[in-house]
Amino acid sequence: AEHRRASNAARLLELAQNALGALSEGEDTALSRLGSVGRGLQELVRLDTTASDLAETHSQAAGLLRDLQHGLASYADKIELDPARLAEIEQRLNVLQSLKRKYGPTLEEVVSFGAESKQKLAILEGRDLELARLNTELNRLNSDLATAARSLSEERGKLLPRLNQAVMKELAALGFRQCHFDIALTYDPEGVGRTGGDTVEFQFAPNPGEPARPLRAIASSGELARVMLALKTVLAAEDDVPLLVFDEVDANVGGETANAVGEKMRQIARQHQVLCITHLAPVAAAGDTHYVVSKEVRGGRTESQITRLSEAGRVDELARMLGGGAGAKPHAEAMLAAQRDPG
Repeated sequence: AEHRRASNAARLLELAQNALGALSEGEDTALSRLGSVGRGLQELVRLDTTASDLAETHSQAAGLLRDLQHGLASYADKIELDPARLAEIEQRLNVLQSLKRKYGPTLEEVVSFGAESKQKLAILEGRDLELARLNTELNRLNSDLATAARSLSEERGKLLPRLNQAVMKELAALGFRQCHFDIALTYDPEGVGRTGGDTVEFQFAPNPGEPARPLRAIASSGELARVMLALKTVLAAEDDVPLLVFDEVDANVGGETANAVGEKMRQIARQHQVLCITHLAPVAAAGDTHYVVSKEVRGGRTESQITRLSEAGRVDELARMLGGGAGAKPHAEAMLAAQRDPG
């Protein structure tokens, strides 16, 4: 607005002076004509008093024109023809346009950008203090974490003897009658993570007279499966894994051990969903549901099929798994009956 006034100062002064001249400068002006009209209205009122309202209206109009005269004179006095100020304003406008091109299409966005930049600068200038604060907080958290990890390791250590004994008891029922099982904990204060600072190693000696060695290094797939089954049996109430899959858990077992394997999985299934792939009838009989997998060649291609067995189908499949023969079916029926009525 100031730029418009400064750049048009000459024209504004001309217009104000022309209006002022038309009002009061010279002989034939609005105010002089209004004075002549006023004198005629005074004579009119002297002859007819009912025309007094007209005289009052004239008086008001004369007052407004005199106010306009004073206002124009004051306005004209304030107009300055200042080329230096005009150049200063134009330079300022150029700066604003440059800022808008760089930082936003509107001045509001330019101001917002400036405020954000000021805040970022303050953060950068105070980065040493902020870094020191963060390092202090980090050290505190690391100390709390180390304390919690050490406490967790100590609690684990207290429970390990009971856990080892419970697992060995389950392993004995699964055919490892004189095995040794031990869970070794190694605490590393530099390796603390989400599960603490312990490295866990399962040590296993399946036969008497042999030293315990890492389970992962010496156990067969069947032994691994049975050790896992023993662990899951002991920890069934604590483990939050919803689904357990056992494959080849019956490898190299039979007879009484096979019955134990089936019973252990039946116990685990009270609190978890258990899927077991088995070739042993006692293990299959322990399940609530029995599926049989078969293969057929159709159109020169081998296709696998899985079928859920009915009660009668289970008896037939268990009899087949028992080797067939005259006594296989009654044996299969007895196995299923025992599972329905364990007592």
